[in-house]
Amino acid sequence: MKKIYLDNAATTPLYPEVIDAMVAVLQNNFGNPSSTHSFGRSAKNLLETARKSIAKRLHIQAAELIFTAHATEATNLILQSAVHDLGVQRIITSKIEHHATLHTIQHLEKTNGIEVVYIDILPTGLIDYLHLAKLLHEVKPTLVTLMHVNNEIGTILDVERVGKLCVAAKALFHCDTVQSIGKIELNLHELPVDFAVATAHKFHGPKGIGFAYIKKGLAIQPMLFGGEQEKGLRAGTEAVHQVVGMAKALELSIDNLEANKKEIRGLQSYCLSGLLSVFPNLKVNGTNTLYNILNIMLPIDASKATMLLFALDMKGIAVSRGSACQSGSIKPSHVLAEFLSEEEQKYPNLRISFSQFNTKEEIDYLVEVLKEI
Repeated sequence: MKKIYLDNAATTPLYPEVIDAMVAVLQNNFGNPSSTHSFGRSAKNLLETARKSIAKRLHIQAAELIFTAHATEATNLILQSAVHDLGVQRIITSKIEHHATLHTIQHLEKTNGIEVVYIDILPTGLIDYLHLAKLLHEVKPTLVTLMHVNNEIGTILDVERVGKLCVAAKALFHCDTVQSIGKIELNLHELPVDFAVATAHKFHGPKGIGFAYIKKGLAIQPMLFGGEQEKGLRAGTEAVHQVVGMAKALELSIDNLEANKKEIRGLQSYCLSGLLSVFPNLKVNGTNTLYNILNIMLPIDASKATMLLFALDMKGIAVSRGSACQSGSIKPSHVLAEFLSEEEQKYPNLRISFSQFNTKEEIDYLVEVLKEI
């Protein structure tokens, strides 16, 4: 049976070069980077070289990067510190954010009495920028937290526009860049962003490693206590092999960005054309979306919705209905619920997400199987 992976927004296969780089560290540089002997110094050198490599490709200072276990930890660190250390009293966000953001905010609202305000979502799946501007008119210590690329529908936030609104209102801006780093050229030094987060496994790096970008001059306190690693902001011995793998993955993703983008955009377009030939009434969820995500609503019997993923999996095809973090949930997507009607939500929706490792032959097989189903 064929095995076809079209769920790259959930996680991505590792570059072979990343595996090689990580294995080399595991075999030859097992020292603790906090140790002062030669083994520790060697590991520390690898750690800081990787930090500089990542910083270079994001156009920021190496000191502005804090390594974390994943983007969820980085998001928690930033949101909780903004409230506890930077005096934020109000958080403006949207209801289509990742649950790492939404659940952290709900916790802060419950435990710290933070005011939480949600921006309206347009029928296109994009935020209402005019509503955001109106909300920012009220003078209050505020943090705006919005994702650059939505993980379910792929809609792209105008980061510069949001950032300028925040600067004018003297509000802080945290941007979840999990789905965009490695797929869009980002200059975090020039963008009006105070915080950003990422995780390596979204751009063909290892799981278990991510980072927080914290703009120079923003004094936050640690969420984890222990040693003085990561400028005292993230205690615990650094996983050097993971960091090196992440740096290599970002290097390969950015250095080959244009070629990968062209390849993946072609696959997305080819897939949509193939699906429309079978389902002419198919609807694409969201507009102004990233080239690697295609979220569709299929005009087939709503009773088939619950079995669709299972049927595809039985044919060896991996796609999803939305965030992998909700894979066991029977609830409808909280993202689609914000801009689709109740009737539309009854129909099966699929998130098909591509990488440069996919092929047109795999797309043909997907379309063929969906036609059979």
